[in-house]
Amino acid sequence: MSCIENKTKLITIKEYPSPVNTNLWLNYTKESTVFKIWSPTEDNVQLHLYKMGNDGAPLKTILMNSVENGVWEIKLNGDLNGTYYTYQVQINGQRLKETPGIYAQAVGVNGKRGMVLDLETTNPSDWETDKGPQINYPNEAIIYEMHIRNMTIHPKSGSHYPGKYIGLVEHGTKEPSGLSTGIDHIKDMGFTHVHLLPTFDYQSVDESNLKFPQFNWGYDPQNYNVPEGSYSTNPFKAEIRIKEFKKMVQSFHNNGIGVIMDVVYNHTALTENSNFNLEFPEYYYRYNLDGTPSNASECGNETASEKDMMRKYMIESVLYWAKEYHIDGFRFDLMGIHDIETMNEITNAVKDLNPNIIIYGEGWTAGDSLLPIEKSALKQNMREMPKLAVFSDEIRDGIKGSVFDFESPGFVSGAKNMEESVKMGIVGCIEHSQINFEDIHYSKKPWAIEPWQSVIYTSCHDNNTLYDKLKISRIDASESDIIKMDKLANAIVLTSQGIPFIHGGAEMLRTKLNEHNSYNLPDSINQMDWSLKAKNKNVVDYYKNLIALRKEHPAFKMTSSQDVRNNLKFEKTEKGLISYQISNNANGDTWKNILVVYNANEIKVSYKMQGTWNLAVSGNEFFFDNNSVVINSVDIPPISMAILFQY
Repeated sequence: MSCIENKTKLITIKEYPSPVNTNLWLNYTKESTVFKIWSPTEDNVQLHLYKMGNDGAPLKTILMNSVENGVWEIKLNGDLNGTYYTYQVQINGQRLKETPGIYAQAVGVNGKRGMVLDLETTNPSDWETDKGPQINYPNEAIIYEMHIRNMTIHPKSGSHYPGKYIGLVEHGTKEPSGLSTGIDHIKDMGFTHVHLLPTFDYQSVDESNLKFPQFNWGYDPQNYNVPEGSYSTNPFKAEIRIKEFKKMVQSFHNNGIGVIMDVVYNHTALTENSNFNLEFPEYYYRYNLDGTPSNASECGNETASEKDMMRKYMIESVLYWAKEYHIDGFRFDLMGIHDIETMNEITNAVKDLNPNIIIYGEGWTAGDSLLPIEKSALKQNMREMPKLAVFSDEIRDGIKGSVFDFESPGFVSGAKNMEESVKMGIVGCIEHSQINFEDIHYSKKPWAIEPWQSVIYTSCHDNNTLYDKLKISRIDASESDIIKMDKLANAIVLTSQGIPFIHGGAEMLRTKLNEHNSYNLPDSINQMDWSLKAKNKNVVDYYKNLIALRKEHPAFKMTSSQDVRNNLKFEKTEKGLISYQISNNANGDTWKNILVVYNANEIKVSYKMQGTWNLAVSGNEFFFDNNSVVINSVDIPPISMAILFQY
């Protein structure tokens, strides 16, 4: 705790004035600018104006006016566009450090000073007509998780702007053998949305020294409402990162791809000197009775979404990204730290703005939280959050083995008793009479109301890549069998009823050289090695064909739990084998009946069924144009998926 916090304990929460309806964002016009900050101190607040974003003494220092409910305000006449500024709060006679304020929309290098900016000047041409893809239900999305620097920093990416916003959406980039990279690769694969690891301004990378390679996932928030500067071509000019971020979003939209932001409102990089605490110490966080920060994030602190002004901030911040940057979805890091009411209010607000926006998150915490479990946005409370989705760790670990035990295998890699966990994910984590929930890992009962409330995945930026996990857990397996396991793993994902989510690079057997927590490791570990695309082209093509099949057949993305229960019936469940049939032209599909068989055994299975069926997928083969007919039985190759259908 700081010396200020030691000298005086802040007044109780009930006594804080909470101006939840007051606009606290900077209000710029060419004629004047209004600065506001909420800090219920009885001392004063100074506004400093600067010429530069990182150097020099203030051009002017002005005392702000105390208006009401803890709000300080000052209106300055004239066109201040391009002027940098900071606030400095005094409490009990002591000045805190300067801050750009939590509502800053533009900042200088390393985010220490805010900047007054005419945001309209940052809009690309035709920005007013820009919009992302339309979806009726979230499980129509096929999500590709990626990190902006990772995608283009490899020397074989072909990018002219490696590691930058504009490098990611550069068309015509190719790896040495001539295969597409960057946005062309994402579009060619058929993904509908990209999930960007944190791209708000984060603390760990020194933007003033980008000649020195630096890497971080970005889960260390500094300025929530400003794009990260290290991905811009010039972080010293506050407007550049904003222009280039918008251009990136527009380019994705022009190619029919939505943009989802990974947001981290549950903790901040700094505690005592975070922008929250430099405005009003202790308010925005949860504290233990001994005065230490509660730490459910395992990052040093946790924010308090249940407090009026934090809830207001989160709602307005997410809305700001949706409005100003046309963002199509938000993934909430450690969402279980937030309260249910706040998450519902955020979801309602953004869906009122744009019903195509997708909201999902991690339905857990990293450590114990002070927020009561019954009020927490945890997976087990999903029935109280009917418009958002969470990740299914049941199917994740059911498919490939536990992320907490590197050497443990899963269904595709030969483990026993993983079938029910996989089946739970197949139906989208809803109630289904053919699933024995007592045998499920993590959850002993269904938690989703509708199938699209579950995000189905095998891997993400956390933990080992899918390929590495399979190699570590099956050191006895041949490379060809590892590849079969990889294909089967995401074949299950892409034929399940929830929202399919693919870790960027899984389609080309991406490796992080067995590093499971690469958040600050160098590019050599984290980069997308584009030479793998040519080396593993058969795997890339397999994923591409699966995505095309899912898009073509709505039976794999039914819109209600009742439809799933009525139309999806499991046929066989035994060691290493799961099969099910989807019937009745489900969800308007052209195929009347669909039979899906997952064979994780290392021998082929002669699968018996009744009648004549058309073979759509068998092992590596897709029969899109010339369907093969089978009668009464079909051989399922070792470690593979088969799909058959009847009209």
